[in-house]
Amino acid sequence: MRIALHTKVRADRVEEYAAAHREVPAELTAAIRAAGATSWTIWRSRTDLFHVVECEDYARMLAALEKLPVNIAWQARMAELLDVVHDYSAEGAGAGLPVVWELP
Repeated sequence: MRIALHTKVRADRVEEYAAAHREVPAELTAAIRAAGATSWTIWRSRTDLFHVVECEDYARMLAALEKLPVNIAWQARMAELLDVVHDYSAEGAGAGLPVVWELP
């Protein structure tokens, strides 16, 4: 399945956000893959962040990550940098962007 998400980085924290993503902990990327993600890409337009996640089951992926200390620490760090934070808990699994159009 493919999930699209929208978040916003704080205007005064753009560089810090980019720097953090150059150093995502290997333990976190391994946990994300083990939870079923095959791809996760983030694009930025000014302060808008657009994520596309490809995974087996998004709700199951979030549930697998929710209680992991490495993910909890990462989400706390991201919360300091973001104006609009996506709910990465298992309860936030339905918060993806709806598809409006796709090239047939």
